[in-house]
Amino acid sequence: MTPAPVLVRYAILTQTGRVDQRSHRRYPITLELEYKLINKGRVERSGFGRTLNISSRGVLFDADDLLSANGRVELTIPWPFLLEGICRLKLVMRGRIVRSDGDGIAIRTEHYEFRTSGTRSAQS
Repeated sequence: MTPAPVLVRYAILTQTGRVDQRSHRRYPITLELEYKLINKGRVERSGFGRTLNISSRGVLFDADDLLSANGRVELTIPWPFLLEGICRLKLVMRGRIVRSDGDGIAIRTEHYEFRTSGTRSAQS
């Protein structure tokens, strides 16, 4: 008996040899980021890191410290493209940490938005 077509469509062999059955494709994008660990609406801790991969439903990133699983986090990522060629953007993502280990910190995205972040100078 063959696997259901839906599973075949989304099953991707990862570099580790494991089958990845995520329904949202992850893109291997490396960008600098700032994180804020949020507890009861207050910033408990902040730091810096870099993305390893991104999808519309999650992010895997490295950080200067391991963060505890199930914590809430906000990521601010300077976006590498300008809005209409002149306005800097940043991607702000909020979610819950679902895994934190030697392979990185994985969050499940609950909300994301692009925000403007100033304009590019004429000399840039």
